[in-house]
Amino acid sequence: MKNLPSNTIGIDHGDDVLFSDFEDGGEMWTGTGPRERRRKVNFSKPYREPPVMHVALSMWDFDSASNPRADIGAENVTREGFDVVFRTWGDTRVARARVRWMAFGTLPFEDDWELY
Repeated sequence: MKNLPSNTIGIDHGDDVLFSDFEDGGEMWTGTGPRERRRKVNFSKPYREPPVMHVALSMWDFDSASNPRADIGAENVTREGFDVVFRTWGDTRVARARVRWMAFGTLPFEDDWELY
């Protein structure tokens, strides 16, 4: 568990379309085997340290003829942002996906000291 001081808690959030591959025959729609899509997301303002992340699919559109397989998460979390990573595999065909995310962390405080 991460304990957050009440006077410096920052919560940022967003909802972003990761891809829409069915329109142009993209890899998530036409490919097979392991596939990955990444998108860099920047926070509204930097945190004091890398925040705790929550990431979830808020919309998905899979082909009904194959098993829906998906893995979604946050990687490379820094004070300024993170990478949303969507993965699928096998014969899964994904037409499009949207992700909703929330970041919870401490914000810089005007009285913070940085000696070194």
